[in-house]
Amino acid sequence: MPGDVTARQGEGGVVRVVLRHEGRLNAMSRAMWRELRAVFEGIQRDPNARCVLIEGDGGAFCAGGDISEYPAFRFDAAALRDFHENDVWGGLNAMLACDVPIVARISGACMGAGVEIASCCDIRIAGSTARFGAPIAKLGFPMAPREAQLVAGAVGEVVARQMLLEAATFSAADMLARGFLNRVVADDMAATDALGSAQRVAALAPQAARLNKQTLRALKTPSALDSKEFSAIENIVSGAPDPYGYANSAEHREGITAFLDKRPPVF
Repeated sequence: MPGDVTARQGEGGVVRVVLRHEGRLNAMSRAMWRELRAVFEGIQRDPNARCVLIEGDGGAFCAGGDISEYPAFRFDAAALRDFHENDVWGGLNAMLACDVPIVARISGACMGAGVEIASCCDIRIAGSTARFGAPIAKLGFPMAPREAQLVAGAVGEVVARQMLLEAATFSAADMLARGFLNRVVADDMAATDALGSAQRVAALAPQAARLNKQTLRALKTPSALDSKEFSAIENIVSGAPDPYGYANSAEHREGITAFLDKRPPVF
C-alpha cells in the first residue's frame, strides 16, 4: 500500500491530519505527497477550520521518502524534476500557503521529508525521544533547491549544513536549543500537549489568525521584482546546470540501490 494522508474535522474547528504508511514509519510516497496537497488545499477553503494538528500514525512522525519507489523515476532527470517540483513541492507549498495555523506533533523519526513537512508548521511540539535529520547524502543525492531553502530557513543554516553535508541527526533537545521546536515534552504527553496547543489556537479569533499568517508569510516571501533571494532560487531551479541533472549519475544509483539492498554504499 502507498500509504495515505487523511484529514478529520474535530471539535472546536481543530482539523487532525494524519500521515500514515504502515511498516515504513510514515515515509512519504508519491501518492501521499499528492494527498497532502489536496488535504491542505481543502483546509484552506474550509471556513470552519480554525487550527490543524498534523501528526504521524503510530510511533513516528515521518521517516523521509518512500525509497522503494525511487528506482521507478529518480534516474531520469525529467521525471525527477516532476517529482520534486510538482509532487513534493506541491504538497509543501499547499501547507505554506494555508492560512489556518498548523501545529505539529512530532514523535520518533522526523527525517528528510518529515523535517520538510515540520518546517511548514507554525508550532512544533516534540516528544523527548524524537530524532531529526536529512541523511540523504547516504543515498547519493542532494536536497532539491526549494526544499533546501525551506529547511535552512526553518532549522537554521548551521543545522542544515550539518544535516546535508555530514548526514548528522539531532535529538529533540538539540532542536529545541536551536529554535526549531517550541516545546519538548515526555513522549507519553506529546499527543495531549499538541492537542491542547491546537485547541488554544482554535479558541481564538480565526480571522485574526489567518491574517497573522498572511502577514508573516508576506514578511518571509521576497518580492519577485526586487529580491535577489527570489531570483536566486528561481535561477537555481530553472537555470543551468540543471539541478536535477544528477538523476542518472553513478553515485545516485549506487546510494539508492545500496539502501534497497541493505548494504553500505560505495561512493
